[in-house]
Amino acid sequence: MSLKQFLSFKLSQKLSPQQIQLMKLIQLPTQAFEQRLKQELEENPALDTGKESDESDDAFDEFDNSDETYDDNETIEAEDINIDEYLSDDEIPEYRTQANNYSADDEDKSVPYAAGTSFTQHLINQLNTFRLSDQEEEIAYFLVGSVDESGYIRRSLSDITDDLAFTQNVYTTEEEVEKVLQIVHQLDPAGVGARNLQECLSIQLHRKEQRPDVAMATAIIDKGFEQFTKKHYKKLMQKFNIDEEQLKDAVEQIEHLNPKPGGSYAGNNKIVQHIVPDFAIKIVNGELELTLNGRNAPELHVSREYNNMLKGYKESKEKSKSQKDAVMFIKQKLDAAKWFIEAVRQRQQTLFITMSSIMHYQKEYFLTGDERNLRPMILKDIADEIEMDVSTISRVANSKYVDTPYGTKLIKEFFSESMTNDQGEEVSTREIKKILETVIEEESKKKPMTDEALAKILKEKGYPIARRTVAKYREQLDIPVARLRKEL
Repeated sequence: MSLKQFLSFKLSQKLSPQQIQLMKLIQLPTQAFEQRLKQELEENPALDTGKESDESDDAFDEFDNSDETYDDNETIEAEDINIDEYLSDDEIPEYRTQANNYSADDEDKSVPYAAGTSFTQHLINQLNTFRLSDQEEEIAYFLVGSVDESGYIRRSLSDITDDLAFTQNVYTTEEEVEKVLQIVHQLDPAGVGARNLQECLSIQLHRKEQRPDVAMATAIIDKGFEQFTKKHYKKLMQKFNIDEEQLKDAVEQIEHLNPKPGGSYAGNNKIVQHIVPDFAIKIVNGELELTLNGRNAPELHVSREYNNMLKGYKESKEKSKSQKDAVMFIKQKLDAAKWFIEAVRQRQQTLFITMSSIMHYQKEYFLTGDERNLRPMILKDIADEIEMDVSTISRVANSKYVDTPYGTKLIKEFFSESMTNDQGEEVSTREIKKILETVIEEESKKKPMTDEALAKILKEKGYPIARRTVAKYREQLDIPVARLRKEL
């Protein structure tokens, strides 16, 4: 095999650093964008927000909107830099005279968090009231430390016994661990330390006063748990020789139990992530009004100090090497600030234009709040309308929220596929799901409808879809199968 050299011509597209920066900014929701802005302000001293000193506004620089870019490998000397491009005699920079359509909620908001006792510490405090030997105490602490956020111990006793030996230097047996575990089961909330759902419910029932309905509920959980989970009520009545009314009372006792005893404590010390809407839609005089969260429109400009440094370099007659190095550094920071400000401005425009298009496309829904009025809409529909790439629309839709008169919604929820009804009209799959949900809510819970029966009803309503499609939509709505929807 011989090596050959040859020439070839080809066209290639390459994203500029500015375009990459813009794409990254577009996909950020409001809170993440604020963090990115804070990071840029810390890294680039040439960038300023104008919040520190209002008296220096007349010295802030206005950048031109030229398309000049620089190759990473290009060498630029200090003498080649046109200082006048970075200086302006305008007293009022352009960004001060631009009007916008942003909301006024741009003040910094912080949410206070109250510290509380952790779930583990709550259990340890209770353990301290028991009289235990040193070894039992170490085992009990280890078991409490193995309790997860839901209140369960998900590991087997053999694994726990091994870990006690290897990590705590406590040599014990599974029988002793089981004995200490029974002590943990006495802690509050009832059911904590259970190894599975059946044991959790059983612990709670055994703590209750054993009235006839409670005793029957305990027997069902201890001896008929599988039939109960599958809702085989007839088998349960035959097995325990009870009538439907007695079974109903026992099931009611079980339904009042807590399947996750640790749930009320687990989130006490967690910082809750609050959703900050990126847009707000209001109905004013029967018309829709869209605003962009003001926190997405920060006031950015170039630092006055850098302006003065460039002026000093321009006015100096003798330029030393250190001054030349300094102006090169200043130029890099000014270019970075200029690109970032432009990227932020383009981000604002892109977000507003995209959401405005979505709002008008789904105008009937935003006016009524009825999900059945949602039109079929895919990313390409919006991309074609505003003449942008589908990937840009996807970045806006996937991570942004809009505050509507009907609650805060994730924008991507307004997108859905379409199908044709029996009249030949295109309808949204969201509309079909809403109708399916309504039909299931109105069904008889003593005899829930199968997917095949649901498909037949939808067909009668003008939506001819297959049984497996009904099953898919039902699963997406997090609705169980007919057997599990059955009630007494």
